[in-house]
Amino acid sequence: MTNQSSPKHATAYWTTAKEHGELRPEQLPVPGPDEALVRALYSGISKGTEMVVHAGAVPPRVAEEMRAPRQEGHFPGPVKFGYLSVGVVEEGPEGWVGQRVFCLNPHQDRYVTPVSSLTRIPDDVPSRRAVLTGTVETAVNALWEAGPRLGDRVAVVGAGLVGGMVATLLRTFPLGRLQLVDLDPGRKQLAETLGIDFAHPDDALPDCDIVFHCSASQEGLARSLQLAGDEADVIEMSWYANREVTLPLGEDFHARRLSIRASQVGVVARARRHRRTTADRLNLAVSLLKDPVFDAFLTGTSPFAELPNVVQDLAHGNLDALCHVVAYPGDDNDQQPNREHQR
Repeated sequence: MTNQSSPKHATAYWTTAKEHGELRPEQLPVPGPDEALVRALYSGISKGTEMVVHAGAVPPRVAEEMRAPRQEGHFPGPVKFGYLSVGVVEEGPEGWVGQRVFCLNPHQDRYVTPVSSLTRIPDDVPSRRAVLTGTVETAVNALWEAGPRLGDRVAVVGAGLVGGMVATLLRTFPLGRLQLVDLDPGRKQLAETLGIDFAHPDDALPDCDIVFHCSASQEGLARSLQLAGDEADVIEMSWYANREVTLPLGEDFHARRLSIRASQVGVVARARRHRRTTADRLNLAVSLLKDPVFDAFLTGTSPFAELPNVVQDLAHGNLDALCHVVAYPGDDNDQQPNREHQR
């Protein structure tokens, strides 16, 4: 255990009130025997979930269930939230110092955490790309939930970060058909980069064996029910937070005996729960990121100091992003990131 020069202070991003966040200084504890001090290199903004937190829209009924693993504070705020952090271990047990790691930790420049919560990043996965580990994990869990089979016809409705990630993993499966479906014609370029067929919702092919719904809209879910074949499954990956959703359950859902199943990453999918741990799932997710195709989801980078303004830009629609990356001061072996965030 090395424990020689722990910094006494760190800086973290807190959502302090509805639609307001700020950087706050924090005092760090001295790492214990099974803990590590991690210096952050990058973190990723999970736009959908983090904008719900920023808007103060987490329903009180599920506030505890929706806590992030290393969250501090309580919804609606002040709360320290986030779960896509990549860093390097500066102090820790033998064999950990100098290791690049992924952690489900909020946006913070240094933090102390149990080594059991760290996932080692393989040498062939760049640090910046590794911020996607948590989102790949979400997609892996959904595929375990759905269990696609040889020759299946599959649609992914919603070409955002989660939907695009699900489609990216599915593109290597021996499917009969795969379409990425979205209202935004600009998402066609993403689909082409991924090598996946793209369709507007009006043009998407029906009679699917599985439909993954990721658009977080009632219109997208209603269209997903129309695209599903008889007795097929719709895997619902959207989180609507405090919004109510109205569906035409008297149409396709009832007449064709459809099923809607929620997929949520908080626990391992039931089909694998007795044979895989969350650590297994994270290790699988980070290993998949050796494929450079995942760089298509990294759509901008900003310094940590600008994070409060970046979150506001995302919330107000001034910044279009799949996964926006936060870069922390310090050295890393990756190429230097673009310090201007894309608008």
